[in-house]
Amino acid sequence: MILHGMRERPCSWADLSSRVTKPWLIPFIAFEWIWDWAAFLLSRWSFLEVLDYLGRFSILAAVVFYFSESGNRIKQRHYQAWQVINTAQGKGGSGGRIEALQELNADKVPLVGVDVSSAFLQGLKLEQANLLRADFSAADVRRSDLQSADFTNANLHSANFREGNLEKASFQSADMTDADLSGSNLAGAKLDDADISGADLRFADLRDVEWRHLRKVTAANIAGVKHPPEGFVEWALKNGAVVQP
Repeated sequence: MILHGMRERPCSWADLSSRVTKPWLIPFIAFEWIWDWAAFLLSRWSFLEVLDYLGRFSILAAVVFYFSESGNRIKQRHYQAWQVINTAQGKGGSGGRIEALQELNADKVPLVGVDVSSAFLQGLKLEQANLLRADFSAADVRRSDLQSADFTNANLHSANFREGNLEKASFQSADMTDADLSGSNLAGAKLDDADISGADLRFADLRDVEWRHLRKVTAANIAGVKHPPEGFVEWALKNGAVVQP
């Protein structure tokens, strides 16, 4: 709080005007002198001082109320984001879902079971997102950043992940059949018990990918894969993978 002291009594007009050396300044000085006196007289009125304190108190109360309600505002924002996602469920296009998903993930909200099938979500950024049992079937998420996302038990059938960043993502027990993974970064990804039958892996980066417990690789196209782990290409071809440039 800022406390104001009592204003000093302004000097008389005779004293003030006697110090003016240029006559054309008199109207301006007179105007300022009148307001000095008005401020001096009002400063002696206790009612205005009380109003001043009440105004400051109301500002303080508003600040306290704002921070006390921050939790409710966050919940309301999350509710609206989920409403956007669920309303557009099963529809093509974005429908505001990119922003809604990114906002929820930024607030560390689990996206377990989210359904964005057939959605147009190019450039989606969901690093470290919890997408357990999510449905991305036939979704277009080209050039998206999904680094370290958890797609465990997710439905990724026919999803388009072309040129996406899937580094260290987990696809354990995920359905990745017919998914387009061409040109994507799968370095360090976990594919334990995943089904990548019919998936397009052309020119995908498979550096350090965990592949030894893949469930199925039939008809998966592994032409031009980059940095494949030792033994992967031979095992994949033996189990039905193809090389179609």
